[in-house]
Amino acid sequence: MDCYKEVEGKRVHDRVGMNNKTARPIWVPGPVIVGAGPSGLAMAACLKERAVPSLILERHSCIASLWQLKTYDRLRLHLPKQFCELPLKPFPPCFPTYPTKEQFVKYLEDYAAEFDIQPMFNQTVKSAEYDHSVGVWRVRTEGSSKGETEYICQWLIVATGENAEPIEPEIQGRDEFAGPILHTSLYKRGEAYSGKRVLVVGCGNSGMEVCLDLCNYNARPSLVVRDSLHVLPQEMLGTSTFGLSMWLLKWFPMRLVDQFLLLVSRMMLGDTARLGLNRPSLGPLQLKNISGKTPVLDVGTLAKIRTGDIKVHPAIKRLRSKTVEFVDGSAGDFDAIILATGYKSNVPSWLKDREMFSENDGLPRKPFPNGWKGEWGLYSVGFTKRGLLGASLDAKRISQDIEQKWKSEAKHLTDLFSYLNFSRKQALAT
Repeated sequence: MDCYKEVEGKRVHDRVGMNNKTARPIWVPGPVIVGAGPSGLAMAACLKERAVPSLILERHSCIASLWQLKTYDRLRLHLPKQFCELPLKPFPPCFPTYPTKEQFVKYLEDYAAEFDIQPMFNQTVKSAEYDHSVGVWRVRTEGSSKGETEYICQWLIVATGENAEPIEPEIQGRDEFAGPILHTSLYKRGEAYSGKRVLVVGCGNSGMEVCLDLCNYNARPSLVVRDSLHVLPQEMLGTSTFGLSMWLLKWFPMRLVDQFLLLVSRMMLGDTARLGLNRPSLGPLQLKNISGKTPVLDVGTLAKIRTGDIKVHPAIKRLRSKTVEFVDGSAGDFDAIILATGYKSNVPSWLKDREMFSENDGLPRKPFPNGWKGEWGLYSVGFTKRGLLGASLDAKRISQDIEQKWKSEAKHLTDLFSYLNFSRKQALAT
């Protein structure tokens, strides 16, 4: 294999020398993984278990940069830990059912250490393109100190995830608003907002939790609810709602499980429509399966809405100096606005292949469970809209697929070298 790498590396290097005068070319014998979040780490560990080397490129200076740099302090895993563990390593038994942000990061750091995963940090991928002339991927990066580098490989695994870049919607009059407007990726805790009127835009799990956090710091939050949504209790009948749903789906059709979840939720939470939170026509599991939209798991926010500590408003019409006008004709004064409007994939900005990923949302064109594999050695991990469970499933499938190609290639090269060695001996004998 070493001989092959030297020969192939020189062949590709010669072509790079003709086409590129600035980037340093580096031949990578195994897959290149873009992204050192949970998906990228799971991918590298699964490959290592099958004796396939890999290289992770990460634009930030740490693993799990979204968790470490862009999440609020009170964040916990929304699902029980057994549904969030990565392949080959369970959570420590001492961890609670819903680990904290710090505990999850510690788990990921221990995971990387156990499998000796050492990403190349501060490497921002600027482009990745398949070179049909030599049958390799060219991944060009820009580093903080090393300038441009071009990594050359046979397999490229996209692990940048569904949450690579924050989404900030256009709001009329944003430039007129006198107070700060920030995305939840910049929000840490509500201490700075004590006594202030804060409008949180977006009613997913993040928006709901930020509102609750603001209440705990004596702020006066309001919540913008633009669309219908399902709110479910985090636990029902003494167990996690998610775990109960997965168990019920083994025995009953999704439609019946949805009806059961909504019935129990109505008994536990009441009619959420009276609070300004209208439910979609599709059930929570059906909606998740079709659109990927996750139901909100309530951790105490609804109680604050009922008491009036959190007020609910419809979509924003426009902003003025200190006033927010809503589409129903109402208005209110606010000191700050926090955008809990989610994230998006950034794959279209750097991946030149347009077959596997959609240019509109940056997600695989093929729906789950078929979106993990593309053409020419291109793969995706963690784009299933099914959280860490989906990422783990992707990592296992991809590692198995690449292992077969890796072993086939190794056998081919072993036969080739044996033939060359035999020919050399025959030549010497004559």
